[in-house]
Amino acid sequence: MKFKRITGITFFILCLSLSVQAEVKLPVLISDGMVLQRDARVPVWGWADPGEKITLSFKGKQYKTTTAKDGKWSIELPEMKAGGPFQMRISGNNQLEIDDILIGDVWLCTGQSNMVHQLDIHDVRYAEEIATANNPNIRHFKVPTTPVLSGPEEDLTGGEWQKAVGEEVRPFSAVAYFFAKKIYEKYQIPIGLINASVGGTPIEAWIPEEGYTNFPEKLEIIEENKDTAFINRQKQFQPVNSGPKEIRDKGLTGALPWYDVNFEPKNWRRINIPGYWEDQGIKDLNGVVWYRREVEIPKSMVGKKARLFMGRIVDADEVYINSVLVGNKTYQYPQRRYDVPDTLLKPGKNTFTIKVTNYNGKGGFVPDKPYYIFTGQDTVDLKGYWQYKVGEVFKPFVRSRNNLMGEPVRRINPQNEPAALYNGMIAPYVQLPVKGILWYQGESNTGNPQAYDEYMMALISGLRSVLQQPEAPFIYAQLPNFMDVSYLPEESSWAELRESQLKALQNSNTAMTVNIDLGEWNDIHPDNKKDVGERMALAGLKLAYDEDLVYSGPIYENATVEDGKVILNFEHTGSGLVSNDGEPLSEFALAGEDGKFVRAHAKIEGDRVIVWSDEIPEPKYLRYAWADNPDNPNLYNKEGLPASPFRIEL
Repeated sequence: MKFKRITGITFFILCLSLSVQAEVKLPVLISDGMVLQRDARVPVWGWADPGEKITLSFKGKQYKTTTAKDGKWSIELPEMKAGGPFQMRISGNNQLEIDDILIGDVWLCTGQSNMVHQLDIHDVRYAEEIATANNPNIRHFKVPTTPVLSGPEEDLTGGEWQKAVGEEVRPFSAVAYFFAKKIYEKYQIPIGLINASVGGTPIEAWIPEEGYTNFPEKLEIIEENKDTAFINRQKQFQPVNSGPKEIRDKGLTGALPWYDVNFEPKNWRRINIPGYWEDQGIKDLNGVVWYRREVEIPKSMVGKKARLFMGRIVDADEVYINSVLVGNKTYQYPQRRYDVPDTLLKPGKNTFTIKVTNYNGKGGFVPDKPYYIFTGQDTVDLKGYWQYKVGEVFKPFVRSRNNLMGEPVRRINPQNEPAALYNGMIAPYVQLPVKGILWYQGESNTGNPQAYDEYMMALISGLRSVLQQPEAPFIYAQLPNFMDVSYLPEESSWAELRESQLKALQNSNTAMTVNIDLGEWNDIHPDNKKDVGERMALAGLKLAYDEDLVYSGPIYENATVEDGKVILNFEHTGSGLVSNDGEPLSEFALAGEDGKFVRAHAKIEGDRVIVWSDEIPEPKYLRYAWADNPDNPNLYNKEGLPASPFRIEL
């Protein structure tokens, strides 16, 4: 047998490698400040050398195990009462200490952007909440965005536990924070929030493979995605822009950039802020449009830090004042709230320049949002006429239908693929018991709302299966009102998706918060996150803590027809049905056999609602609040919770 000579450097690297392998390692989530679920057997696990002996010390007791051949070890802690903080020590060939551990209730918070939205994004509305936050027993762990196609991951890529104290509360999911605050006020039990959410993502990405039992086509995609060679082939033939790669924006390629105060705009046109450019004489433009205006700043604002509110901009923006970049966003949804240094403003004329980039649909400034700059008591309004000029026009995308092997190209965005976000963001810690699950998602599925109820079933059953908690409380938010207000009966994909969400209540131990009164017509991310979180907390108090309370608005139960009038019965009527504004009930519509809907009269009689229309003597179909953004859905229970939109065939 021949032996290869080992040099000193090679020997050093080998020893270093062996040393690293010998290190006991813990999952990222098991770290300083974590919250463990009370009254449940909680595993603590990690990795080390095969055969390495592991000792765990916690709350005055020791637990021992030996690392298996695959390098994994696990120790199960007994059921524990709420309390803390505690320290945990784990020893093998090295020693690890985890400090500030609490035992309480852990909630998995997941979904898309309305679950992501941090308190920091809503810091104007919730300035007082942030300023006074001082509850170290409410903890939040934001899971990094990590789509994985190859299968469930064993660990997270990063993240840390944060406390609801001072500035540390800013990254908290606003919805989850107000949920936790309400629960904590009731029981004074530590609350842990594991926030696994990603903006703009479909429900399919969050459903584990175990949930797709009845979806063979999704299982086929999941299996395909595990094939790295297949994925790489598909990526080679993704849509590409036919235009050149270099910068083509005229606003950046001239002798002076268009944001420079010394640049002299010539032949610029007039346009209004707020407003979309497609509504002001620019036809179907995807590209870059520059806005410019000389703004008069009073002496009283000079030498002070200012804040600039530029509403919402579709899609991306860069904002310059006197040639200096003061802020930018890369996508349309965040509110534009930028800090302006105290050295930047000058008395008299100041040059404001905004570069707006739009990729699809209407571009520009969303109406009915704040547009001004202010310091203390001084405010300068920025609405009105600006000058504009087009810097770049984007060319259409070109797609290839087949790759070189003749396979049809499936456009792959990893974070939208079935099970991908579950694999990377939830699977790594499914061993840990939780108190329940909060879900806020649906906006990305409004293009195919009919399928959503089955996906909800798959999500609920799938997550409960992998968590091994078949009755884990599952609380979810129904989509709020959004887009243009509807004054006439209409078809609506948002209403259809709300209907699919309503159907998910067929699952046991689930609850849905109705938010049809909490949205904003011009913002898919409404500012009111507190009421959503507190309505979820009401449901949590019922499902997870067995409180005897009214936790839902009225939910349609059944109907009968008598003499051309429809008699509706509801569940969750609480102390009684009411019109929340004292006006006659609105947003009911009836249709006959022809399916043509008209607005109907409605009144409350006891716990029933009577609906009729002289135009529809033989009603066949009924709808309530059936629109993207119904005008005034005012059916509530006396506890102040709104009725869910619905439709029925009589």
